[in-house]
Amino acid sequence: MKRLLAAFTFVAIFLTGCGDNTAVAPPTETMADATKKIVIAFLPKQKGVPYFTSCAEGAELAAKELGNIEIKYDGPTDGSPEKAAELIEQWVLKGVDVIAVSCNDPAVLSPALKKAREKGVKVITWDADSDKDSRDFFVNQPTAEQIGFGLVDAMAKDLGGDSATGEVAIVTARLTAANQNEWMKHMNVRLAKYPGLKLVATKPSNEDQKLAFEVTSGLIKAYPGLKGVFGISSVAFPGAAEAIKQAGKSGSVLITGLSTPNDMKAYVMEGTVKSVLLWDTRDLGYLTVEVAAALARGELKPGATTFTSRKLGERKIEGDNVLLGDPMVFNKENIGKYDF
Repeated sequence: MKRLLAAFTFVAIFLTGCGDNTAVAPPTETMADATKKIVIAFLPKQKGVPYFTSCAEGAELAAKELGNIEIKYDGPTDGSPEKAAELIEQWVLKGVDVIAVSCNDPAVLSPALKKAREKGVKVITWDADSDKDSRDFFVNQPTAEQIGFGLVDAMAKDLGGDSATGEVAIVTARLTAANQNEWMKHMNVRLAKYPGLKLVATKPSNEDQKLAFEVTSGLIKAYPGLKGVFGISSVAFPGAAEAIKQAGKSGSVLITGLSTPNDMKAYVMEGTVKSVLLWDTRDLGYLTVEVAAALARGELKPGATTFTSRKLGERKIEGDNVLLGDPMVFNKENIGKYDF
């Protein structure tokens, strides 16, 4: 036995001394770790809104197709960031693997997300970002510039192109909505391309369709020269469109913005709305879950420049933003082809 052990020792020493002495790191995760169920908490700005419901459908589809992923979808029905922060704290206590948040108020939610990261939970944002130091990655739709420029270009086209003239106004969600504030910065830059368009007001609707209706009705009365309204949330847009319709201004006050095709089809077909901008919300939810799972399993790390989606193919990563792609424009010719 002693001779046998000595022989094994000699062989081990001999093999260790051969080759280029390059250390081979041990596997970072076992097969059991690779197949461990990943629990992802998926938080919208406001639960019950069609935009976010369709995002959740995409998230559930990704979980089903990827396998071994559980989605916990929940959020405040009134859009309260304080209630969203409470949910984040609850999920941390329950030991979820990843929290994915559409952030409607970074000042409120970022501290809760930082605490989650300190407890070892992976954090990503989607749709709307938090403070950068409170999350790992942001699954962004198009860039803020693409959205802002796209909205203004669509309005200008609807009003006659480069020579478009008239007063325009913006109906946003909340004044604390970081993503919409970024979009508006780029909208203001792009408006310089169309000197005939004058931005006269920016009003919040607090993710309330009824309030969006009331705000837009007020804008129509306050600005007799109003020619266009931007509804830059999926709730503000249909509310503003209904106000224009009921005021008898369809065709004379144009409106464009961001919302789901299903919410805007009737307005497009009757002529109140000429163009709707958005992205496939189901794809946004799908990509978010893919990114969350890859992050949890150590497959996605800082410095990556691309991300390969099972469904969408290769997506760009700019900094720590995983980009879904260019915005889509829906109009009378194509809106009937989409169901979300």
